[in-house]
Amino acid sequence: MPTALHLCFGYAAVVRHQKPTGYSFLPQLAATTAQQISIEAAQPKLDLGVLAELAGKTIILGEIDLGDPAVETAEQVAARIRAGLERVTPERLILAPDCGMKYLPRDTAFGKLRALSDGARAVRARMG
Repeated sequence: MPTALHLCFGYAAVVRHQKPTGYSFLPQLAATTAQQISIEAAQPKLDLGVLAELAGKTIILGEIDLGDPAVETAEQVAARIRAGLERVTPERLILAPDCGMKYLPRDTAFGKLRALSDGARAVRARMG
């Protein structure tokens, strides 16, 4: 069973204060025994260039913005996935929402998860 570490910016639906725009300690995580690093990326609009600092780790990448009540389209999510794939190989990329989905209305959460699934399906179809 792999060890995973989740990095959280705080629940977007609850926490409204100024948040950092990135993770300053990623280089230190590269040396940990955790095999998987879970990173919120959609809501903070994270510069995915930081993923280079985690070479060798599996990345669980937040692809659903839970700070925005609007349900993303499959194409919006697919674009985020493709951006992640520019930095991480498909074998090392696991798709996820950012954290805090429990604060969304059920229909919104379901719609966002459907967009994640449909976006992933579209990216896989283009990859062959």
